[in-house]
Order: sequence, then C-alpha cells, then structure tokens
Amino acid sequence: MNITRFHANWNYPTDMRVGAGRIAELPEACGELGMAAPLLVTDPGLAALPMVENALTLCRDRGLKAGLFSAVKGNPSGQNVADGTAVFKAGGHDGVIAFGGGSALDAGKAVALMAGQHRPLWDFEDIGDNFQRVDVAGMAPVVAVPTTAGTGSEVGRSSVIVDEEAQVKRIIFHPKMLPALVILDPELTLGLPPGVTAATGMDALSHCLEAFCSPSYHPMAEGIALESMGLVRQYLPRAVADGYDLEARLQMLVASSMGATAFQRGLGAMHALSHSLGALYDAHHGLLNAILMPYVLRANREAIVPQMEKLARYLDLDTPDFDGVLGWILALRKEIGIPHSLEEIGIGDADIERIGHMAEMDAAAAGNPIRFDAAQYSLLFEHALCG
Repeated sequence: MNITRFHANWNYPTDMRVGAGRIAELPEACGELGMAAPLLVTDPGLAALPMVENALTLCRDRGLKAGLFSAVKGNPSGQNVADGTAVFKAGGHDGVIAFGGGSALDAGKAVALMAGQHRPLWDFEDIGDNFQRVDVAGMAPVVAVPTTAGTGSEVGRSSVIVDEEAQVKRIIFHPKMLPALVILDPELTLGLPPGVTAATGMDALSHCLEAFCSPSYHPMAEGIALESMGLVRQYLPRAVADGYDLEARLQMLVASSMGATAFQRGLGAMHALSHSLGALYDAHHGLLNAILMPYVLRANREAIVPQMEKLARYLDLDTPDFDGVLGWILALRKEIGIPHSLEEIGIGDADIERIGHMAEMDAAAAGNPIRFDAAQYSLLFEHALCG
C-alpha cells in the first residue's frame, strides 16, 4: 500500500445560523464582525423585493449605516466587482452582507476581498500561490445570506467571476474569502419559482456528484456528499412542487451548503463545461450543470462504477448500480422540468471546438475521474447539445 496517497490538507466551514426567521439576527451578526456600516450586495431582481428592504431596515433600525449595491449580473463580471468595490469605498463601508443567489454571494465576497487591495482582481486567480498576493489586512468581513439552494457559495473560499475581455470564467481564491458568518433562513426562499428552484437544486446535486466521484482522498467530504444527495432526492421534488414547503426549503438550503463543503474534494467535467458555456453564453450555471449531468456521468462510467453502486445502495434505488443512478437522475430531471439538451436553452454548435479547449483548461477539469482532452470535451459538448 502506498501510504503517501492518504496525505491531504482539509478545511471545513464556518459559523452558521440555521432556521426559519433567523434573518432577524442579521444586525447582531454584523455587530459580531465589527461592522458599523455594511454594504449589502445583491442582484437587481432581489433588490426590488421586500426581503432586501427588510434586511436593510433591520440593520438601520439597530444603528447600522447599511448601504446597497445591486448591479450584479447572473454571471458576475469583473466590472461588477470593480463597481461594487467603488461603492464600498465611496460609502465608507466596513463589511459586506452578501445576499442572494450564487451570483450575489460570489460578487459580495469578491468586493470584500478587493476592498483594500492594490493589485487587480485577476492577480488573485486560483493558480499556484497567487492567493499569497492578497493583502489580508485589506479584506472586509462578510455575512452571507443565501436566498437560493444551489451554489453553496456561502461556505466557499472563492468566487467565480467572468473576465469579459477574455470571455472566460476565473476562480478568485483566498482562504479568508470564506464568510465569517452564514444565515440559512428558509423563509427567504419561499415562493422561489419552480424553474429556479429546480436549476439551483440540481446545481447542489452536481456539486455532490462530482465531489463523490473525485479520485481525491477526502472521506469526510465523500460522506457529506452522500448525505446531501439523500436530502436532494427527498426534498428537491417537494420544493419544486410547492414553493412554500418550509421544511423542503430548509433541507435544500442545508443540502446546498453541504454540497459546496463536499466539493473541497474536487469537481469535474460538468463544471469545466458549465464554466466555459456560462462565460460564452451567459446561461444559468445550475441549469447548465443539470443538463450536462447525465452526459458527463456516461463519459466517466468506466471510472465511477464503484461509487455509483455505493450511491445507489445509499439512496435505496431499485437497481443498485450505475444504471440505477442514471435512471434516477433522468427521472428527477423530467419530474422537475429540466431540459434534456443544451439546444433547448438556445445554445448552438458554433463554438464546439472552442468550448473543448476552454473546458480542458478549466480548473474544475483537474478533479474529473478521467482526464479528458479538448477533443473529448468537444464531443461531450456535442452530445449534450443534441441530446
């Protein structure tokens, strides 16, 4: 036995406040982190809803000079981060409330990182030891408040940001980008439209599946991924069918955080392709992962049969093998209204070769059970395109 294979560095998340109504604790959370003037970062859609105004009112009623920045795209860009950082500095803010789905959470964390930096954002891309360039003293604290159950960015140490000039998604990383405090309040997710619920829930599943199939040694992450997939199986159909099912909403928030915790073990081809497609087509990240999922599983089949058998037994599927898992995923996608092909969401075949090269170079590709080359990624994309 090669005992060196079992050497690894592990890190697990942060202070989390879980339960209905716990958004009321937001002012105290900011106070615990020393914030007197937090900047709430969200997206334009949420900014128009009462929940954001209520959050700001909670803070202002407790004497906090809370501000708002909401110019965040569905796939947040470097310009979004630059604009948010400018608002942070101009308003004399001292912390960030990252409030919303994955885009707002990623943008908020990136704004908090850049609040006191003197280098450009892309200098902190997750390559080698670039994170050591960060002036840690210039980072602002973050309270993360997710309003969708999918990305799990609230327990992540990175942000995925679009470099619009290069047309690629870049992962910005620093260990201290992990939000210091998280509020998981399912009441903030009530009434989320079925399509968004389905796509974000499948994103959580994609994190778990790819982490579970990663060849890296991380038994804790593997166990968390397994339990999270059990929660997704039980509660995602309920959350899609009834947007006001509070228990289902809570359990999906938990599953989302668990999925993002688990993918410390690695991601894979689903994310390598979805990052590339998202950068070029500005498509919803979770929906891309949901569509790509069965195609990637089939491509990885020879390397993941033991894991799929383990998963099938844990989920108590009728067929305890790879085909049982694949059948469950296809049935789940159909039940919650996920399209079967990329063509159905308006993606064409003009960039097949380019997508292959982009996916091969994406950071997530390193965690795939099989090392695909650009041609194999192009073929995978073509399969998912046509169904």
